[in-house]
Amino acid sequence: MNKWTEQNNRLIKLFEFKNFEKAFAFMTAVASVAEKMDHHPTWTNSWNKVYIELNTHSTGGNVTEKDWALAQAIDKIENESNG
Repeated sequence: MNKWTEQNNRLIKLFEFKNFEKAFAFMTAVASVAEKMDHHPTWTNSWNKVYIELNTHSTGGNVTEKDWALAQAIDKIENESNG
């Protein structure tokens, strides 16, 4: 599993899954958690890959504890998806 990288005031990570269906299921699970946390990622999806960027717009686009908390929740979803 790769780590989150802080770059250009964003946490970034690329996730890779077995196929599109697994990637989309991951995105659906992340969307539910993000909505509950009221903190939404910037992301793209191409077949089995999901690229996520996190930062906090209300603080001028900086990386905050809110981003790290969502990143941790996303990693947990990834572990459950691939587990």
